[in-house]
Amino acid sequence: MTDVRIRAARPADHTRFVQVCDDWWGRPMTQLLPRLFLDHFHTTSLTAEAGSELAGFLVGFDSPADPEQAYVHFVAVAPRHRRSGLAGELYRRFTDGARERGRSVVRAVTSPVNERSIAFHRAFGFTVSGPHPDYEGPGVDRMVFELRL
Repeated sequence: MTDVRIRAARPADHTRFVQVCDDWWGRPMTQLLPRLFLDHFHTTSLTAEAGSELAGFLVGFDSPADPEQAYVHFVAVAPRHRRSGLAGELYRRFTDGARERGRSVVRAVTSPVNERSIAFHRAFGFTVSGPHPDYEGPGVDRMVFELRL
């Protein structure tokens, strides 16, 4: 991971994110990443680059409704950068920033079938609960992750 530089995201990064996200995830995911996230939450989101190549990104924000919470909405790492520690470093920087901004908990969710995400969050120290039936609407169950800072 020594060749990867992590910086605050910019609104213009949105185009790069949606160009790779379906391919990196192996299924349609761009609908979960509307431009509004980078327009409004780019200062708390992160972009990882290896030279000019996009290596990964994390889209997260501080909850406007609960001053104690921060939320990771989306994280992705390019296949060639997986298992390099990049996802963990993105999460570490996000959680460190959340703590510095006075947040005491970070949350995220995923589908119950996303076993890699569940294992990753557990290894990072998140408490995992679920599946929570109908969490995102009828028939859309989710696993919930919580990390106390």
